[in-house]
Amino acid sequence: MNCADNSGARNLYIISVKGIGARLNRLPAGGVGDMVMATVKKGKPELRKKVHPAVIIRQSKPWKRTDGVFLYFEDNAGVIVNPKGEMKGSAITGPVGKEAAELWPRIASNSGVVM
Repeated sequence: MNCADNSGARNLYIISVKGIGARLNRLPAGGVGDMVMATVKKGKPELRKKVHPAVIIRQSKPWKRTDGVFLYFEDNAGVIVNPKGEMKGSAITGPVGKEAAELWPRIASNSGVVM
C-alpha cells in the first residue's frame, strides 16, 4: 500500500494487523482505522528493513458505514506512527477515512480532507 505521509517512505507492506485473533488458514484482514505492523519496501534507506506500526487511512475495497453508505477510495494508503499513535511525518497527502480520523486524533489534525 502507499504511504501517504512525508516520513520518507513510499510503499508499505503489511505483515500483521493489531488486535486480530488467529484462525487456522485465515489471513488477518484490516480496514480503515486499524493499526498494522508494516515494513517499508520503497523509501529512505534508514526506514527500510525495519518493522514500523502504521495506521490504514484509505482502502480501495468498498465497505459499508453504519448509516448505510458504501464508500471506497481509489488506492490503499497508510501512515507510519509510533505505538502511541503519533505520526512520524507531519503532513498527509490525499483524503483520510472518517473512521481513522475519529480513532486517531493526531492523524485527524494532520489531514487535509476527512471523508
